Formats: sequence, C-alpha cells, structure tokens
Amino acid sequence: MRPPLPPFSLESAQAKVRAAENAWNTRDPERVAQAYTEDSVWRNRDEFLTGRAEIVDFLKRKWSVENGYALRKDLWTFTDNRIAVRFQYEWHDENGQWYRSYGNELWEFSPEGLMSRREASINDTRIEESERRIFGPRTAEEENAPLPLR
Repeated sequence: MRPPLPPFSLESAQAKVRAAENAWNTRDPERVAQAYTEDSVWRNRDEFLTGRAEIVDFLKRKWSVENGYALRKDLWTFTDNRIAVRFQYEWHDENGQWYRSYGNELWEFSPEGLMSRREASINDTRIEESERRIFGPRTAEEENAPLPLR
C-alpha cells in the first residue's frame, strides 16, 4: 500500500503530487521506483519503459546527465484513480549550461496507490544560471505558489 489511495479527493491528489515531487528531488532511482507497480508502463518523451528495473535504469541515466536537478510539480486535475500534473525542473549539463524543462504528466494508479502508468511530455529551454528559480526542496514561501508559465 502506498497512501494516499484512490479514489482521490482534492487533498489526497495534492498530497500524492507533493510526495512524488519530494521523492524525485532525492534523485534516488531505487526510492523513486518504489512508487510504481512492478509492471508499471511509462512513456517519457520518446522512451517507452516497462517495470521497475527499466525505471531504475532510466533514472540512473537521467540523473547522470541532468546535474543539479531540482523539480516542482503542480496538480492540474484528477479523477478516481488518475492525476494530471504540470511540472518544471532545472538542471545543467556537463558543460555548465542550465536548462529549464517544462512538462505534463498523466498518471494512473492501482488500488494500492502505486502508479501503474506514467506518460510524460517534456520540452527543454536553455536558461542562464542567473535565470534559475528552483534551488531544491520547496521553501515555505513556495508552498502554495503556482508554477509560473515561463
């Protein structure tokens, strides 16, 4: 069991989104993968994955390239066992070039609260280091602030 469990209310959907944000900000592939079913199906950009082992491998590759990764997720909408989020994260490559990645995710959950399906569409935009606005876990001031469009 991985509470909160479906069917989701506004409060439980928001809690699920924040738990996902917090887990991804650890950049710990094994910890993140525990939120997904053993046979979870993913589409991440142009990659298609099935199962926790592939998720762990993917996340190891991702975070070996996306240095300084820091993420924010916002609830977009929800229904019984599905949640849609929008997100932004910032990272830099091995040359020190910073990026802000914008995206949307569609999530589907098992009755046990594990994510059985994740579909993510993501675009990367180059930014200057001086344009950064995400520096790790949320601060108290950020707690209820929506993500800016740019």
